[in-house]
Amino acid sequence: MSTIQAQTIQALTFDLQGETFALEAGLVREVLDLLPETAVPGAPPFVAAVINFRGRVIPLVDLHLAFDMEPSAPGIDSRIVVIEHPLDGEAALIGLRADKVHEVTDIAANDTEDAPRVGLRWRTDFIRRLVRRDGDVIVLPDLDQIFTARGRTASVTPLSPNR
Repeated sequence: MSTIQAQTIQALTFDLQGETFALEAGLVREVLDLLPETAVPGAPPFVAAVINFRGRVIPLVDLHLAFDMEPSAPGIDSRIVVIEHPLDGEAALIGLRADKVHEVTDIAANDTEDAPRVGLRWRTDFIRRLVRRDGDVIVLPDLDQIFTARGRTASVTPLSPNR
């Protein structure tokens, strides 16, 4: 996404198994407490369930699986981050599992860097940028690459024009 080239972006930070990730705040539509899930028979584990979000059925994506983490059992801090993300040129609502949601924070472009080609346990094409902050590293995932590699399923439907 081109906004990473800007001086500063606002990002929502969240945890997956103790690792901190961030999404541009402009993608985030809502942070929800856990909702009842409906399993989708035959769907890949990455997007094996859907939820009812304001009367719409949306896919629930597990980023743990994209980063080769074991899925976490829901806990008291678990949340669903609903994002609006373009798929095949059309905006789609997608729920993302998060072990814990932190805050919206500013990330300066000069605090970011490319993922190193070696030494990471994750696929580097799934990482847009890394952010150094207070001795920690925050991962900005590349959702386009993740959704492409993990198979954007037919259960991800575009937003209706009259939303």
